[in-house]
Amino acid sequence: RAARVILADDHRVVSDGLRKLLQPEYAVIATVGDGEALLSAARALRPEAAVVDISMPLLSGIDAIRTLTQEMPELRVVCLTMHADRAFLSEVFAAGAVGFVVKHGVCEELRHALRAALRGGRYVSPLLGGRGATRAPARPSDPPPGGRFELSERQRQVLKLIAEGYTIKEIARLLTLSPKTVEFHKYRLLAQLGYDSTAQLVQFALRHGLVA
Repeated sequence: RAARVILADDHRVVSDGLRKLLQPEYAVIATVGDGEALLSAARALRPEAAVVDISMPLLSGIDAIRTLTQEMPELRVVCLTMHADRAFLSEVFAAGAVGFVVKHGVCEELRHALRAALRGGRYVSPLLGGRGATRAPARPSDPPPGGRFELSERQRQVLKLIAEGYTIKEIARLLTLSPKTVEFHKYRLLAQLGYDSTAQLVQFALRHGLVA
């Protein structure tokens, strides 16, 4: 039977196009528009694979992938992004994805990526120096800008809210923390990433799909 696939992209026209592209080779059992909906659909439907946009509202694609691959190690996830960015590549594979496709080449590449993923392999877009399908781990050798992107869950929450324009006091209230604790997390983020301004944190969050 055809492998069951969920599509997650916050642009309906993209999801509709992907559905037409993948059927009838794959059974597209659901299309969702945000990270939270992806978690709900995957938990309920238990697909073999998911095609996930990195930048989505409510919960980023990367955070959703991290949760799903922990809960469902057998799930094969292929990421989509507009950006041919090696920092994204490092992060999505660390989160548990096995495919990385740049949307510029989505028509043919996505089919190849899903085939490789469902056979137990990996796929990296040639636009990032990948050789397509491979069974070897596909990790870039150079670290992302600002040092290694290994943030705690709390740091990710704080960074996301900073990038969305919330003040320190508002973040403290939303996360049930003291303003001093939020300031501490912000300071650690700046130090860990090698930055010295809030604007740089915002750009970093945007590049890594933490905010839509």
